[in-house]
Order: sequence, then structure tokens, then C-alpha cells
Amino acid sequence: SVKERPFIERIRAIGADDKTIMMRHILPNVFPLVFANTILVTAVAILSETTLSFLGLGDVTRSSWGMMLHYAFQSGAASTGAYWYFLPPGICVVLVVLAFTFLGYSFDEILNPKLRRR
Repeated sequence: SVKERPFIERIRAIGADDKTIMMRHILPNVFPLVFANTILVTAVAILSETTLSFLGLGDVTRSSWGMMLHYAFQSGAASTGAYWYFLPPGICVVLVVLAFTFLGYSFDEILNPKLRRR
């Protein structure tokens, strides 16, 4: 972890307090990784909300892609061939989740020193 790195021990030996070490040395090293992981978690959150709403466990008073899919399948749009009810929200979910996933992996590869290409 960043806390056990030698430069943190050197800074502590010089006499820097914990707040200075945290704000000036640890957070700048950790923030890019947290940022990339936040983008990846956003994709998971969108997919989770869509899945729960599709299963009927979402808030019925709010519009979401999951509720659109739920109502489309509940009204029998898939069996009657009315693809225009379930195809647009399904494509939107897939595209947004893929966009966040690719964006998160790209940021992770750029900002994570262990994954950086030489």
C-alpha cells in the first residue's frame, strides 16, 4: 500500500504530521485509482438498477430503462414481435454500460502505474 512505501517513512522521519502526509503525498497517489474504479462501479450500478427494475423490484413512480423493459415484457411485447418496445431501452443499457466499462478500463490503464504500457 502507499502508506508503507519508503518515501512516506522518510517524510514521517523528517517530522511531517499525518494531515500533511495524507493530503500532499498519499491522496495524489491514490486518487487516480479511485477515479477509475468509480467509473467502473457506475457501470455496475446502472446494470444493477436496470436488472432490479426489470424484475419488478424498482420504483414504479420513476422512469428507467429497467421499468421500460419490465412493462414491455409484462405486456407481451416480446411474444407479439413488438420489438420497438424493448429494443431501444435494451440497446441504450448495453451502450451506456459498455461506454462506462471501456472508459473505466481506459482510465485504469492510463492512471494505474502497474498497468501502464512501456
